[in-house]
Amino acid sequence: MALSVQKQATYWGLAAIVLGLLLWLLGDVIMPFILGGAIAYCLDPVADRLEKAGLSRVLSVSVITLVTVLIFILLVLLVIPTLVTQATALIEAAPDAPARLRGFLATNFPALLDENSTVYKQLIAIGDTIQSKGGELVNSLLSSAAGLLNVLVLLVVVPVVAFYLLLDWDNMVARIDDLLPREHAGTIRGIASDIDATLASFIRGQGTVCLVMGIFYAAGLMLVGLNFGLVVGSFAGLITFIPYVGALVGGVLAIGLAIFQFWGEWIWIGAVAIIFGLGQFLEGNVITPRLVGQSVGLHPVWLIFALSVFGALFGFVGMLVAVPVAAMIGVLIRFAITKYKASLLYRGPS
Repeated sequence: MALSVQKQATYWGLAAIVLGLLLWLLGDVIMPFILGGAIAYCLDPVADRLEKAGLSRVLSVSVITLVTVLIFILLVLLVIPTLVTQATALIEAAPDAPARLRGFLATNFPALLDENSTVYKQLIAIGDTIQSKGGELVNSLLSSAAGLLNVLVLLVVVPVVAFYLLLDWDNMVARIDDLLPREHAGTIRGIASDIDATLASFIRGQGTVCLVMGIFYAAGLMLVGLNFGLVVGSFAGLITFIPYVGALVGGVLAIGLAIFQFWGEWIWIGAVAIIFGLGQFLEGNVITPRLVGQSVGLHPVWLIFALSVFGALFGFVGMLVAVPVAAMIGVLIRFAITKYKASLLYRGPS
């Protein structure tokens, strides 16, 4: 005799509560495993294609690992030192930014710096805040042994976890399928397939979009000669997964820096604006439709809400799991709506 709907809802509800408590209690401990699982999930299709080409699973994973290590070494040698240098210089220059802004305005817009003006008072307040809080924050980040240890743990543990999960991915999926309740196995497989399609479109596709746009913005800004162009371009690419936000935030930062650096040389300020305008056009009309598709089932507002809620509840780990959990909840809501429209509650007795 099958369990009643009430009992099944109770059991699954308790399981969800236990999972949420574990996520909240373990916190940063499980972060390397979440990152390793995400990497393995993204690379599993590559391993499957190599297997179809005739390689064994072990050899396929070994090839992927070797290529990844080579790419990482190239990044360490060529890109990361410049990125770290520019990021450090940007952090060190932040406390002096209000003073530089006052000097810029005094030279070009002296009327705005009247001691009784709102702009002048706001600049003074911003400068005091940055000087009192910014230095303390930077020092704590740079001198934190725990933070350095966490970075080292991530660099060591995440690749190992990703390697073993990727190696045994198909077997794990088969074992989980074998544990599904037989009465609902078909329905769960259908929902899981929809979740996988959504995650594949968003995480794999949108991750590639972020990488491409980050390279485009960083290369364009560096070619123009913008100070901190690599940092601003990489940051703009990183947040491209939130539609329009990456180009908007990155464009405001880049154009603001360009105004300071190139004041009077309008062609270079215009070039920075053109880079972000062209990037937004290519992303919306060429790159995203080809790599992600027209719709991935995650509305931007729902995505931002999920990131905010999970980030507030579980910290950085919550932000890591926000996208997949939001995708799962979205698929479950669509499934529930489909069932609701097929029920008597929606259609009525007639």
